[in-house]
This record gives sequence, structure tokens and C-alpha cells, in this order.
Amino acid sequence: MKTRLFLLLLAFYFGCKQAVTITPRNFTSVEIKPLYTDSLLSIRAIDILDDKSLAFAANNGAFGLYNPMKDSWMISKQTFDSLNLHFRAVAHTATDFFMLSIESPALLFKTGDTGRMQLVYREDGVGVFYDAMTFWNNQEGIAVGDSVGGCLSIIITRDGGKTWKKMSCNDLPEAEDGEGAFAASNTNIKTIGDKTWIATTSGTIYYSENKGISWKVIKTPIVHEKNTEGIYSIDFYDDLNGFAIGGDYTNPDDNVANKIKTTDGGKTWQIVAKSQEPGYRSCVQYIPNREGKELVVVGFKGIDFSNDSGITWKHLSDEGFYTIRFLNDSVAYAAGKVRVSKIQFK
Repeated sequence: MKTRLFLLLLAFYFGCKQAVTITPRNFTSVEIKPLYTDSLLSIRAIDILDDKSLAFAANNGAFGLYNPMKDSWMISKQTFDSLNLHFRAVAHTATDFFMLSIESPALLFKTGDTGRMQLVYREDGVGVFYDAMTFWNNQEGIAVGDSVGGCLSIIITRDGGKTWKKMSCNDLPEAEDGEGAFAASNTNIKTIGDKTWIATTSGTIYYSENKGISWKVIKTPIVHEKNTEGIYSIDFYDDLNGFAIGGDYTNPDDNVANKIKTTDGGKTWQIVAKSQEPGYRSCVQYIPNREGKELVVVGFKGIDFSNDSGITWKHLSDEGFYTIRFLNDSVAYAAGKVRVSKIQFK
């Protein structure tokens, strides 16, 4: 009898514990600390590594690594023939860092055994333009680029990034005319487990349940009539709750249909905050460990925060950034024109 009572009490305790929800916070400001500046750089790709250090890659072949413990940078320049390389996609595994240039020839580099970056993939051709990259795990990764030959450009590695193979258009959905992905913040791809979501310029979500082996196409109601409109950034808190933002960077105040959310894993999407701020933004990120309620978006028009899963938003700052990644539930790194900064949300 005592054993049964103990088990019942234990079940009740853990059941109540799991039922506790986090009270959404109400951030009202941000404190921005500059970490690195270079007047010649435009930084759209950053990545927080497993040891909590920060890596970036940018235009002019520049890439760097920030050590927060020492508050110090190691800055390098990647060269290849006489090309002026422009990187907007980066990713990492437990052992390597990767960076991918945008235009033809697209060049993908990984950490080399000699201490220098090693070229592991090259693609030449008309229309070649890569936008974003990430990994499912330490062995399998994916990068996406604009459509070439009738389908999106998707390259995949299954050996830790040593080799990459481009998917055939026979194995991909047919792309819309001129369809691609915006190389705005390295957040056109989101992966959770085996699942993958890719957001495109045509307001479409490409969805795979099996790490890129097969794909489904899902149309969304986000604005996408002009070639400067569409989805610029997508994020998922878990495999059900996701958010995407975009608009038109040439008309950044337009906010009629530039924010959408899903609660069913991306099968259906709904416009939220219609005709409300923010307008165009280039990056959205869920704040970690906040049950999918808290999000932040950034763009060259500023920083905005939501504590109700994207239904309403508060403008926190006019400071412009292109991309952001969270270190914890109140501190993030952000990058943009000429700078990388650390942001404290208050």
C-alpha cells in the first residue's frame, strides 16, 4: 500500500512539474556591445560553435573567430586565384567549420588538417548562387541555392563535409520561374531531427522528412508577387511550431502580409500581425528555452520582439543588423554592415 501511494505521489509530482509553463517576458530595450568592426565588410553569416565561440564569414574573403573567454578575434582572408570571394553561408560540425561563397564559381571550404581552409566543393555555371547552409548532424549537411536547370540547387554531404553531391532535378520538385532563396542571413534552411524546411523567394516551403531524400512543396500566403518579395528567413522552435518573415527590402515599411506562422509542422501557414509592425526583416530566431512564445527579428530597420508566438510585436531598437543567433535566453550575437555585436535583451 505504501509503495502504491509513493508511486501515485511521484506521478502526481512529475505530472504537475511538466504542466508548469513559462511566463512570457516583456523586453523593452537592448544593450548593444560592439565586438568587431570593419568598414569594408558586410556580414550576413554567423554561427555559434559548440564551445560557444562565434564564427563569421563575409565579403572580401574575410572570416573570423571570436573567443568570448579571452575577448579576442582571429581574422583571416580566404583567397582563390584572383577572385574576390563573398560568403553568405556558414555552418559547423563538432570538428569543422564550413563557409560557402555565393556566385559562380561557388566554392565551399571546410577546416583543413593543415590549419588552412580546404576546398571541398566547386560549382561553375550560369545562375549558380548559393544562399544558406546547415547540418542535420556531424555527418550530414545541406546547402541551398537559386534554381538552375528547372529546380533549386541543393547539395548534400553524408560524410562529414568531405564530399558534397548536387541533387538531380529528377529528384526535386520543379521550381517556379526564377525561384531561389534570399542570401540575406543564412536562415533559409531549418533542420530538426530528420526534418528540413527550405524557404524560397516564391513564398514556398520545401519540406523533407528524411534529410533531403524526398521533398514536398507547400505554398504560403506571404507576399511574393515581385522578385524582391518572398520569405527571407525561417525558424522552427520544435517540429510543429515555426515562423517565417520577409517582405520587400526595397519597400521595408510594407507590413501587410510579410509574417506567417505554423503550428502543424509547416503543413499550413497563416498570416499574423497583418498591417502591423515590423515590416521587412531579414532574420527571425526563436529565443531558446521559452516554449516557442518569444521571438526576435532583425533587419536594417531595427530589432523587434514578440512574446506571444509572433501575434504582436514590440520595436526595441532602430539599430540595423542582417542576422542574429542566440547564446542563451537573453544574450545574442548579431552582425550586419561593418560590424558584429553582442546584444543583451532587457
